[in-house]
Amino acid sequence: MREPVPFGRYLLLERIAVGGMAEIWLAIARDAPARRLAVKRLLPTVADDPELVALFAAEARIGARLRHPGIVPVLDAGRVGAAHYLAMDFVPGTDLRALLAALRAARASMPVELACLVVARAAEAVDHAHRAGDAAGPLVHGDLSPANLLLGLDGAVRVIDFGVARAALERHREGTALRGKLGYLAPEQVAGGPVDPRADVFSLGAVLHEALAGERLFRGPSGLATLHRVRTARIDPPSALRPGLPAALDALVLRALRREPAERPGSAALLAEALAPFAAGGSAAALAALVAGRAPAAVARERA
Repeated sequence: MREPVPFGRYLLLERIAVGGMAEIWLAIARDAPARRLAVKRLLPTVADDPELVALFAAEARIGARLRHPGIVPVLDAGRVGAAHYLAMDFVPGTDLRALLAALRAARASMPVELACLVVARAAEAVDHAHRAGDAAGPLVHGDLSPANLLLGLDGAVRVIDFGVARAALERHREGTALRGKLGYLAPEQVAGGPVDPRADVFSLGAVLHEALAGERLFRGPSGLATLHRVRTARIDPPSALRPGLPAALDALVLRALRREPAERPGSAALLAEALAPFAAGGSAAALAALVAGRAPAAVARERA
């Protein structure tokens, strides 16, 4: 581990992730060194982009008001020099994207009951966010994907990255760049139509399909090709790639992925409820064991 990097009231200990918009550091606060934090800060290359800064501020604002065990809360947000940041509790573990990649590399499949458990827990957390809206409308995440589902070494499932989330009043203006990871957007998002909580249900359906089948559902040779596949929403059941899945689970996944929002489960809570029988054989302990076995870097960090 490198020497700590001073950053305002924090000491940055180790950079643990970096994307196109932000980087995440394992950190501690100078006045509370016993508590490990994750400090997320905008990269200098985008710090002057007013729309991205606004999305980052929205993530901080939304994360500070959501209180649910399945959502990582934002504890602090601000600016140090030109760098915008937010601070959250550090969650030891990995994300579902990394776990699925590790399983694919080992030519292994995620246990059905654990795939259903992860998506059911995520759906419960997202439903809390939906119900935390106000007079402007429900709060839609809008960017759910395996990368935004954290799997802890404690066996808990937590949703992150509410930066694209918005109440109805904050929906994108016409002409605003499309946000969200293309292969997980609902068809109505791709088409630029009205978005409500059932868009998140579709995204969770895409995540569940991938967790069961082992391959990403919507993938094309280009972004435009991927968007076309989402827009048409022609989908084979996960059992086409993983024979032996229960027919009722196939049907549930396909219902969550219906092109028309009215044909999907009416809420994330209903999706979680429908998944409960298929997740019954799973447990937090079993998920923790799977994560520990497939995320050696996270385990090593904990030991250090």
